[in-house]
Amino acid sequence: MQKNVKNFMLLLGCLAISGPAATTGCGAMHKALRAPAMEPLPLAQEEVSAPLTRNHFKRDHAGSISEQDLRRVLSAPVFLEDKARIGVVQVTRRYDPDEDLPLVGVPAVLTQALEDSGLFEVSTEISTDWPSDRGIPGLRELAARYRSEYLLLYRHRFIDRDYTNGWGWLYLTVVGIFAVPSQTLESAGVMEATLFDVKTGTILFTVFERVRGSADENIWHNDRKRREMKRRLLDNATEKLAAQVLTKTRLLAAARPESEQPSVAESPTSRDRPAAPTGIRSISTRQDPIFPVDIFTR
Repeated sequence: MQKNVKNFMLLLGCLAISGPAATTGCGAMHKALRAPAMEPLPLAQEEVSAPLTRNHFKRDHAGSISEQDLRRVLSAPVFLEDKARIGVVQVTRRYDPDEDLPLVGVPAVLTQALEDSGLFEVSTEISTDWPSDRGIPGLRELAARYRSEYLLLYRHRFIDRDYTNGWGWLYLTVVGIFAVPSQTLESAGVMEATLFDVKTGTILFTVFERVRGSADENIWHNDRKRREMKRRLLDNATEKLAAQVLTKTRLLAAARPESEQPSVAESPTSRDRPAAPTGIRSISTRQDPIFPVDIFTR
């Protein structure tokens, strides 16, 4: 018993001696963890990459326009010339002039809308019966004949689908084959109008108006019924297409530079020019735009 009491007292004495030192060590450790002395890492600042200014894809450089001319086109201002003339022409696949009889009424509506807008000096439909080449050269030749600086190219394309609907079950009655509306005719199309700058060969805008229609018919004269459905689709969407064209054209007119070049009648060189004789109309020429020529080789 006395031995155990002696050992217990010895243990208490050891704890009394080592306790403050242990507490001091733990406190110092906590203090070191709370505020570590860490120097900032010497991280180098990230380099900011310069924006791309040229095409690095080698296969993209082959075409009808050189890299230098491409940059000239993209850097030139885009606007609608003042007092210009415009022609509206219907085109077909690959923008060849449409040589069929112009029965579609959309070009006439577009022409009248452009005429009423006051954005052009003259707006006219263009006849494709005049001798001309195919493709873009033919369009530029027609524009030159009409003395039009701009062409509005119009075309429409349709895809058709037909199938037998639920009324086809009445085919079992034999009589129903000839009377019930068992054939569903569907047509979906896109009306397209593109403003073409004849001088530069560039396209100023393209707008689309999408149409879709369907009808349940019997088996008789479905070709005629489909043509009539397409005509109604075009008639109903023509005003919407014309509104899109006028909106884009007004934006181009608003982008016109405020400082226009003086006309020939106001230029100093024309002041000393003798007046045209009576009965002869003097023709004034405008200054060429900032980007005046077609640089496309094809």
